[in-house]
Amino acid sequence: MAQPRTKLHDLLKVITDNVYFQPPENFKLEYPCILYKREDAEFRHANNALYDQFKKYQVTVIDRDPESGIPDEVAKLPMCSFNRHFTADGLNHDVYQVFF
Repeated sequence: MAQPRTKLHDLLKVITDNVYFQPPENFKLEYPCILYKREDAEFRHANNALYDQFKKYQVTVIDRDPESGIPDEVAKLPMCSFNRHFTADGLNHDVYQVFF
């Protein structure tokens, strides 16, 4: 079954101190950081009953260093897959999908 979002937050805090869940648009981020938001959910049914569910989160690592090790640590999370990489405003963004 889905685990509490706070447990995911705690796992991300082990990787870096600056972890933000759905911050407001005008919020000033400190880099490097991990930014994550809820994106979707997956439900599994059997015998007309829900037996498993996972919430899907978009997890983005933002860092000035293009060789940062933070994305490698995020990639080690269970049920994590790499989505894309892009650069904006001199910052490197590595985007992952995590079911938790």
